[in-house]
Amino acid sequence: METGEHLSASAITSQVHDVDPAINESSVYRTLGLFTDLGLVRESRLDDTTMWEPFHEDAAIHLICSGCGKVIHHDTELVNRLRAALDRDVDFVPEEIDVRVSGRCKDCATDP
Repeated sequence: METGEHLSASAITSQVHDVDPAINESSVYRTLGLFTDLGLVRESRLDDTTMWEPFHEDAAIHLICSGCGKVIHHDTELVNRLRAALDRDVDFVPEEIDVRVSGRCKDCATDP
C-alpha cells in the first residue's frame, strides 16, 4: 500500500521478506486474495502479469509505458460514459471496467 504502485506477488513477497523472511509466497497470495475480497487492493492484468495495487474505483484508465513499464492512472469521465453506454445500448451492466492503454510515457517518448 505504501508504494501506491502496481506490484506482482513476487515483488510484494520480496518487500515482505525485508520485514519477515519467514513469510512465504503462498501466504502472500492468500493474503492478497483476502485483501481483494475486503476491497483493500485491486487485481489488474497488465501485459501477461497479474498485479495488485491499492483499491480504486474503475473510473481510472491504466496507461502502461512500453519503454520503462511505468503505470499511470488517468482519471477520466470516459469510463463512466462507457458504463452508461453499455447499459443503454446493449442492456448490459458491467461489474468492473478495467481499461489499459499501452504506449510511451513522456520521458520514454523523448528518448532516442
